[in-house]
Amino acid sequence: MKKIIMWVVIGTALLVAIFYALNSYIYNEEQVPVATSHMNATYRIDGANVQLKDGVAVMEAAPDSAENITTRYFGNDLITDLDNDGREDIVFLVTQEMGGSGTFFYAVGALNTERGYVASEGYPLGDRIAPQTTEISPNERHKNVVVVNYADRALGETMTTAPSVGKSVYLKLDPVSMMWGIVEPDFEGESR
Repeated sequence: MKKIIMWVVIGTALLVAIFYALNSYIYNEEQVPVATSHMNATYRIDGANVQLKDGVAVMEAAPDSAENITTRYFGNDLITDLDNDGREDIVFLVTQEMGGSGTFFYAVGALNTERGYVASEGYPLGDRIAPQTTEISPNERHKNVVVVNYADRALGETMTTAPSVGKSVYLKLDPVSMMWGIVEPDFEGESR
């Protein structure tokens, strides 16, 4: 009887140890990079992780390219609670220059979590646009929907033409995937 109890205790201890080891592994695998500030977080832009340091990141050129890629904080900050956790999160714009004449704009967000800021995927707005405002959607049916307003060129205009056509994109951040989804401006249902 003592041997059975001993094997049950050893088996239980072994199962508990395996559980904690597996749980720790899963926890560590699911962790995303966090930062003490949105200006120092790691954003994902065009499939690459971009670590801002005081709002700037310079990625060295690939071997087949002579141009570095520079990502910079642009502004248009919107402080709002994107995930309904009671904390103030932030949405803002960054630019990315790849050495040519283009300046690409992206909307990014950072969730303010208990551990720090978790950065989003960048949503591409366009090349050499003229950003206007970033605000909460005026549609009362939208929950946590952000509107990025900017001016762009008309279809067929050259890139040297000044942006003059007003555009808006309605975005909602998925706090699990940290990716932006597009929301229709006049959507009749709820955006949750």
